[in-house]
Amino acid sequence: MTEKNPEKGYVALLGWSLGAIEAADRFDRRYVVVAPDWAETYCTEHDIPYIPWNFERLNDRSMEIAERLKEEGVDVAIPLFEETVEWAGAINAVLMDNPRLHGQAVLFRDKALMKRRAQLGGIRVGIFEEAHEKDDVVRFLKRVNQTLLKLDGDPDDPIHLKAFDKAGCLGHRMIRTPEEVDAIPDTEFPLLMESHLDGWEFAVEAWVWDGKIQFLNISEYVTLGYSVFVPATPELESWRALITEQIEKLIKTFDIKFGQIHPEYFVTSDGTMYFGEVAYRPPGFKAFELIERAYGFNAYQANILVFDPKTTAEEVENFFPEEVTGAKGYAGCFGVYPRRRVVSKLEVPKETEDHPYFDFHELSTPLQETVTKRSAFGTHWGLVFFFGDSPHKLRDLLKHQEDLDFYV
Repeated sequence: MTEKNPEKGYVALLGWSLGAIEAADRFDRRYVVVAPDWAETYCTEHDIPYIPWNFERLNDRSMEIAERLKEEGVDVAIPLFEETVEWAGAINAVLMDNPRLHGQAVLFRDKALMKRRAQLGGIRVGIFEEAHEKDDVVRFLKRVNQTLLKLDGDPDDPIHLKAFDKAGCLGHRMIRTPEEVDAIPDTEFPLLMESHLDGWEFAVEAWVWDGKIQFLNISEYVTLGYSVFVPATPELESWRALITEQIEKLIKTFDIKFGQIHPEYFVTSDGTMYFGEVAYRPPGFKAFELIERAYGFNAYQANILVFDPKTTAEEVENFFPEEVTGAKGYAGCFGVYPRRRVVSKLEVPKETEDHPYFDFHELSTPLQETVTKRSAFGTHWGLVFFFGDSPHKLRDLLKHQEDLDFYV
């Protein structure tokens, strides 16, 4: 454990992430983990400072955790997962005596409100609407395609359905025909509907301090829901100035003074950028680990740094490397989904393991033999990591993994 500096901020990590806890342990800030009861035994055994709290919906008791952290002397709460973003906003509103922080967190959680706020700030978004029942989805699908002046016999443009307040791919479906709407369980309503945007989809991880971007990484998706790598190819990086301008507009529109954001965008062939959504938390698909592998700095420590109100400009200046040129190579990962309906064992393809870019994998032996059918984008069974010196070679390698069987 690194010695803690009492002059620096005392941070609360909301949610359970071993990567974040290990990073905090090796950093010079005091920290406490706020996690559900089941984490207690582990924290006691490993001397991890811990406060139990179950993150149900915000309710009358929500104030208790804010008051408890305030008494403890905590300066800021840092959300580690989508489910704790609103909690962090509510707690920081108390700790920093700034009620607006909770309202801001609600915008980051409610995708429909988020898109409206973006529009108010002059940010381009696709067509979107809320759906409360299946008929709303059918109507929206028809209306979008009518707007696109489709003729009889033309294939319909798909629409996207997303949960209001879940992370990224969870509950994300692509609908092409009214018949597909029948397969949506009633429990998924209400949800957000969006028109499909053709273009190059990518994500950004930006660390904001004093209202300004301190470090901006562009993560390139090879196939959404399957694979991503950092830094991006020179082709995508050529849009960096435009992307930076859009992120600055986002920071201004959402009034972000500090913290880390993870927005997703589309860039069309003529350079028009469309905003997809923005999250106020670490991204999925182990992007923080990929950034550390490529750049050498710990992204969880970067979060603590930009959230801490006692951080100095000099510290921020010294922490982050140069963007793109400061990377030692390109790091990517691939999410494995079994391609067969029945599997009995894990067998990493020899060509994957023998490839010079292969780093390691986090795949485990299958617990069940029958593979459940993927609803929406589904959840991968584990990740395979790669690292190398050519972004194009890495991109093609990640794409090729989609044709291989890891579970047989």
